[in-house]
Amino acid sequence: MDFLTLFLIYLCFVLATIGLLCICSGRKESFLARSVNSASQVLSFVIPTQLQSVTQRVLHRLFHTRSCLFVVLHIALQAAVYGEYTWEVFVYCWELQFHLLLLLLPYLLLAGNVGCFILCSRADPGIITKSNHASLVKIYAYDGVLFQKGILCPTCNMEKPARSKHCSFCSMCVHRFDHHCVWVNNCIGAFNAKYFFLYLFTLTAMAATIAIITTAFLIRVVLLSNMMYGSYIDDQGQEHAVEILFLIQHLFLTFPRIVFMLGFVILLTLVLGAYCCFNLYLALTNRTSNEWYKSRRYGCSHHVTLQPYDRRVVYKNIYSKGVWMNLKEIFKPPTVLERKKN
Repeated sequence: MDFLTLFLIYLCFVLATIGLLCICSGRKESFLARSVNSASQVLSFVIPTQLQSVTQRVLHRLFHTRSCLFVVLHIALQAAVYGEYTWEVFVYCWELQFHLLLLLLPYLLLAGNVGCFILCSRADPGIITKSNHASLVKIYAYDGVLFQKGILCPTCNMEKPARSKHCSFCSMCVHRFDHHCVWVNNCIGAFNAKYFFLYLFTLTAMAATIAIITTAFLIRVVLLSNMMYGSYIDDQGQEHAVEILFLIQHLFLTFPRIVFMLGFVILLTLVLGAYCCFNLYLALTNRTSNEWYKSRRYGCSHHVTLQPYDRRVVYKNIYSKGVWMNLKEIFKPPTVLERKKN
């Protein structure tokens, strides 16, 4: 095996690592992260030391420090999709007399998504400082399981308020910490969770809308050509009726960029849709991604766990106040005065 082949294999592994770490961002010591570390140890026996060192520095730069790389990648992917949609899909659909409002809907969603993206990336997620620490520590009670009273943050040298966490990317403690999102280059906390939720929703809607319009265009092309009622002759000279696989191959050869874009946005819609549903579930139950991940160590929400001093307690989510109030808390985080009224 030559060095070039070895390098390509290692590069593929690095790209897969980046994808997995993107999924695992904000969740340390997860199963995927441990699997990646184990695979890295195995490959370290055959990969040159210098290449390992360079890769480790790059990965550390990407996933342990704030970086604009994923923001640039995010913008580049959006530009590529909207470029293809504008120059081909929009033009073809306009010629086929699609409704103008339907064709403009992706652009309206894009405008809303860009606004939410800017607000989410620029807004204060809830940075805990010495000036606001006294007020933030009174908002949420300690549940005694996930959040213990009297725990100091060794970096910030302050007592951690309930539902807070120190972000290693930003080197600061965040109030009602959810996770650090590399795509917006900012933490998601109490004060920008609403922007992130709207950003995720509009991003999913964008992908779904473009996928629906593009699919409708391709279906219209097939119907107008009457291809479904035709036949073709294979390499052996036998005649066959047109099947779905043949249609897909024909469309790919006729509109290669459009079909490739369609496959990408469909996959994106499924992934983002699942993640959007997960975030909606967290919002309706008044939990964060950090709390959901930490609670899995104790099993289900009513699992009996051993605590210090051999005191047996029942873990449950004490922050849920009902579906409506939980959803309202995302868009209007509670203050100290509201906490005292409750």
